Amino acid sequence: MRCGTDLAFGSTSRAERVVRSPEKQRKTRFQEDVIATRLQLGDLLVQARLVTVEDISTALERQVSHGGRLGENLVAMGALTQNALDAFLHCFPTEPADIAATGLDSIDLMGLMMKLIYSARLQTIRQITEAVMLPTRMVAELVQMAVDRKLLQSLGVRGADSVGGASYIFTEEGKRWAVDALGRVGYIGPAPVPLDQFNEQVVHQKLTNETITFDRIRKSIGSLTFEDALIEKCGPALNSGRAMLLYGPPGNGKTSIARCLANVFSDIIYVPYAIAVEGQIIRVFDPAIHVAIDPAALKERGLPAVRHDVLDSRWVPCARPFLVAGGELTLEMLDLLYNSVGRYYEAPLHIKALGGCFIIDDFGRQIVSPTALLNRWIVPLENRIDYLKLHTGKSFSVPFEELVIFSTNIEPEDLMDPAFLRRLPYKIEVGAPSLESFRRIFEMECAKAGLTLSSEAFDSIVYRIEIEKGLELAAYQPRFIVDQVVATCRFMQRVPEMSPRYVEYALDNLRVHRSTPQQSAHAAQPQAALSYGVST
Repeated sequence: MRCGTDLAFGSTSRAERVVRSPEKQRKTRFQEDVIATRLQLGDLLVQARLVTVEDISTALERQVSHGGRLGENLVAMGALTQNALDAFLHCFPTEPADIAATGLDSIDLMGLMMKLIYSARLQTIRQITEAVMLPTRMVAELVQMAVDRKLLQSLGVRGADSVGGASYIFTEEGKRWAVDALGRVGYIGPAPVPLDQFNEQVVHQKLTNETITFDRIRKSIGSLTFEDALIEKCGPALNSGRAMLLYGPPGNGKTSIARCLANVFSDIIYVPYAIAVEGQIIRVFDPAIHVAIDPAALKERGLPAVRHDVLDSRWVPCARPFLVAGGELTLEMLDLLYNSVGRYYEAPLHIKALGGCFIIDDFGRQIVSPTALLNRWIVPLENRIDYLKLHTGKSFSVPFEELVIFSTNIEPEDLMDPAFLRRLPYKIEVGAPSLESFRRIFEMECAKAGLTLSSEAFDSIVYRIEIEKGLELAAYQPRFIVDQVVATCRFMQRVPEMSPRYVEYALDNLRVHRSTPQQSAHAAQPQAALSYGVST
């Protein structure tokens, strides 16, 4: 994994979204989306494929005898170069050394802590630490600030842990202070990260840090049948990180290939629970979109516990996000969504997709016109920067580091003018499969269903589709036909078989009416009926 170049992003843009209901939900709201266990440096190095589990085990053994930190021992062993470790750590949001290093005001952090204590009835420093996602020593400092201001009072220590077990309750003044803080900003959850740290991290973990090869795409595609030429066209687009347009007739796998392309990327990225901008809070981490890396799964593979070198817990290690928006996409979904009840923001879809892929499926069939959508993104696509605006009128910029894939079955020239087409540097047609590819797809679908596809049956089906139905071959048709044949056999209480009569029923459902017969290069000799040695 290598880091991108540092860029400076200033302030400037947009707002809104509904998220949840008021008081009732507050007691548990902060716990939603919070990752219970923390990944440590060894876990992350293994996930990034920089070292192996065995390397970590050996380094830990060496650490016992030689001392030092884990990374130093890995370098000394030759398992990792110093440059590779430095590059990784530069991309790695490490635990802040003190409150100043969080980039946040101590009063704001104390206010967030007081809201968490009030809403979730927290008492011990250990409980507060798990909720606010800051180091214990910082939480103890914030608690002491509250005690000095007579907002909290001590109840003594629970258990053997003299720090983590220390318990506190509100004073009457502290309770009023917490309620007042909730009235100003209703966000309750892990501590946010400031905008400048967020922007820097987004640039460090951009998609172009990974080099995609033909073999990686082919492996990601798996058993799906796509021509090599299509992969050769898509690869350069992925390595460029620029927007891509997939177009062609429906049913040939545009969405499937887009999903496969998104799965090619393997780096870990770091997503904050929330970011702070001009005193406002914007929630970013979304468990419906972001797939958090589970440290328990690594432990099951034999990765030992790693001491020290802990990740800043305000950031969640995740796989690169993959987000699909279809006909439901509106311009409002690309703006900050303000929760007027909670008085905080939800990040728009494309901000949650930063560092990953955002697919606009069925482009041209959204409620918003293609022109309006492209006008909204003309600056981000061109300059790699987007501008968002708070409801206060304050604007700010964020790096637009993600792969945007537009997928459509409408002719591109009918969707946009040449100026917009120029801003989509990769325009890739996903057309009808060749006859040989169509045969391979059909044979695979029949094998999954336990059916046998004879050459005679295949030729006859192709003839019916192209000549009698007047349709092009499409990648979806084999599964469609097989599913319908199996469903009919089940209804008729028969063992699944490619019965000509049942195949005919399936073919009739491909199209409502029959078109005028026409000649086709793929078609077999005309036949009067489906008849290929299977009982009817």
